[in-house]
Amino acid sequence: MLKVGIVGLPNVGKSSLFNALTAAGAPSENYPFCTVEPNVGTVEVPDPRLETIHGLSASAKRVPTVMQFVDIAGLVEGASEGEGLGNQFLGNIREVDAIAHVLRCFDDDDVTHVLGSVDPIRDRGVVETELILADLETVENRLAKVAKKAKSGEKEAIREAAVLEKAQAALSEGRAVRDLDLDEEQRKILRGFQLLTSKPVLFVANVAESDLPSGENERVAQLRAQVEAEGSGRLITICSAIESELSELDPDEKALFLDELGLEESGLDRLIREGYALLGLLTFFTTGEKESRAWTVKAGATAPNAAGVIHTDFERGFIRAETVGYDDFVDVGSWKDAKERGILRAEGKDYLVKDGDIMLFRFNV
Repeated sequence: MLKVGIVGLPNVGKSSLFNALTAAGAPSENYPFCTVEPNVGTVEVPDPRLETIHGLSASAKRVPTVMQFVDIAGLVEGASEGEGLGNQFLGNIREVDAIAHVLRCFDDDDVTHVLGSVDPIRDRGVVETELILADLETVENRLAKVAKKAKSGEKEAIREAAVLEKAQAALSEGRAVRDLDLDEEQRKILRGFQLLTSKPVLFVANVAESDLPSGENERVAQLRAQVEAEGSGRLITICSAIESELSELDPDEKALFLDELGLEESGLDRLIREGYALLGLLTFFTTGEKESRAWTVKAGATAPNAAGVIHTDFERGFIRAETVGYDDFVDVGSWKDAKERGILRAEGKDYLVKDGDIMLFRFNV
């Protein structure tokens, strides 16, 4: 299951956001280190297409694809040297696939800021510096061990030392590993070290209700300009206070409230969708009388790869994939009609799965 870690300084709205995402009731009181153990919650990836497919097929069950969010304790300056919750915080981040970095972009005298003032540019720098320092220590420790083997001529050690030296140089300059120009073999070597700055990052600007519906204010504009100039990640804006209210409403009340705010969708839906895109994922579907289900694969997955997500036997004995695009399926209204009208395609082992494909796998083991 894919994991996204919600990180940031204390009291920026992480736990409030997590509560709204998962309705898990994680503590969100106004003091640093309220979150000590990482809270974990699983949420559905919103996808109206699944509802439509489920309705057209009159399936007994609807099974969405899901993501896991981890609410990680607030980081402070010096965490890489053990300040605050130190290594516990950093260790929790190593276990996630991507990072949602929450940055406070609103003023509120009733909510303490751990650094005494609201400045998302500075706050981002504090968190990223600690992640870089932690990675630098990891890389240098490993480099010290592998350098001896490299000098003795071991080919694998030479390759590893070369990529570690490249990472060390970038980190020493204050640059994240994710920004390095690496080939797949080099990335594979570094992947084993679970470097914090190698993970894709989504910046989440937490704004006041008065900044909606645009979600923009001067602080957000400055942050967006910085992120876009660096090409260092994606940025979305949310209001965690509003999201908390929305999470307590039924669907009809939620739709009405969003309309009153001038919003087409909740910030949480955007957060989940952007997290999905950040990880380079796409969705394909299976459907029938028993169930309609959404499945997740990496962009670039082949038909056998997709089959393997359902069951390894499907990939091992793959023969073909009977496939129809979502729009075509909706146009004809059923799998049977798609077959009768000749829009059902038979795809082989080299077929690259497209987002929205509805698939039936034929296999033999």
